[in-house]
Amino acid sequence: MEFPSPLVPATLVRRYKRFLADCLLTDGREITAHCANPGSMMGLAEPGSKIWLEPNDDPKKKLKFGWRLVEHADGNFTGVDTSVPNRALKAALEARAVPGLGDYHTVRAEVKYGEKSRIDFLLEGDGLTYVEVKSVTLSRQPGLAEFPDSVTTRGTKHLGELAKMVGEGHRAVMLYLVQRTDCDRFDLARDIDPAYGQAFDVARAAGVEVIVLGTHITPSGVDVAGPLVSLA
Repeated sequence: MEFPSPLVPATLVRRYKRFLADCLLTDGREITAHCANPGSMMGLAEPGSKIWLEPNDDPKKKLKFGWRLVEHADGNFTGVDTSVPNRALKAALEARAVPGLGDYHTVRAEVKYGEKSRIDFLLEGDGLTYVEVKSVTLSRQPGLAEFPDSVTTRGTKHLGELAKMVGEGHRAVMLYLVQRTDCDRFDLARDIDPAYGQAFDVARAAGVEVIVLGTHITPSGVDVAGPLVSLA
């Protein structure tokens, strides 16, 4: 998945009100960018960080830049836009390039199901497969990606909805897409949200499958990579 507009480098001044970030462009201008990430962004919003922004000339958008990436000191990248995983995965699913999810002729996004919920992807083949997607950006130990980075009542609800789909005879998959290029392992951050960890265990016991995938990230775009080791 390529970014629609070429990204430009900047320095983070501060992130605030969750969805706003003041940034310093290389030409000296200070601008406010949209931050498409409702999570805590633990370890990713330090003032002075090198980041990458996507400019836009859409007259309907008040903010003319969107924060897309963090570039770490070692040259690795983290994608901070939580809408990117679904866009990248949709292309990979339609190309039948996602390990374990390649035998479906129809990919539908944002389908209503459960109790006032929407599944990220409903795959249709010999049967129905419900796929919920979570963007993973937290890393507190070298090489280890974790989810969630804050309490997620919504995420806990999604696990319960997936378990119900299995109970109705369908296949259900919890797919974690790690938007970091410096991690090769995944685990749950149970200390951050114990309730989510408990719901995860219940869902797994009910038959919900877990897939963890990495990503290739550059300022040009984000593509789905192969499976990562799951410790969850």
